[in-house]
Amino acid sequence: MEHTQTLPQQEQSSKTRNIVLFIGMLVIFGLVAVMAANLSSVESTDLQNQKAPEFTLPMFDMFEQDEVKLSDLRGQVVVINFWASWCVECYKEAELLEQAWQDYKGQGVMFLGVDHLDTEKEALKYMQQYGITYPSGPDLGDKISQTYAITGVPETFFIDKDGNIAHVQIGPIERPALYALLEKLVAQQPASAQGS
Repeated sequence: MEHTQTLPQQEQSSKTRNIVLFIGMLVIFGLVAVMAANLSSVESTDLQNQKAPEFTLPMFDMFEQDEVKLSDLRGQVVVINFWASWCVECYKEAELLEQAWQDYKGQGVMFLGVDHLDTEKEALKYMQQYGITYPSGPDLGDKISQTYAITGVPETFFIDKDGNIAHVQIGPIERPALYALLEKLVAQQPASAQGS
């Protein structure tokens, strides 16, 4: 009698154990899939020494031009700074970037500010506060940020005269590093000039 009572209990226990094992396996497969996806995803630093992805940046109304297309800047050194008015770290480099723009714009260097996940009102207020005059605009739909796989803001991409990403700066940049990079890129001859 006791034997017949324990059999259904054993079957129930076995079913429960199988369900727990199945759920456990699903969780493990899910974690492996997530890890594999993360391993294959591109990070901004992976773009270093690669051709800079093309984009068109719409300008805030304060600028004369409506938009800036990256490919139109080929032959110049381009500094692309991803920033936002809500970003505390961005404040640390705002005036420095503007100063560098003033110092190098006559030497074939273009600065572009890409405003990330921000409101136009706050962005313009930020630019006015720090006296930003280099071309800047909103990253509509977060498309440029995704293309460049940024990890956050601030993040700055230095593009050489051939259109390749020479350096990716994650976080605010200090004056010595910024000016050293600009000096090196300005002095560098484009590949087309070297071949002739």
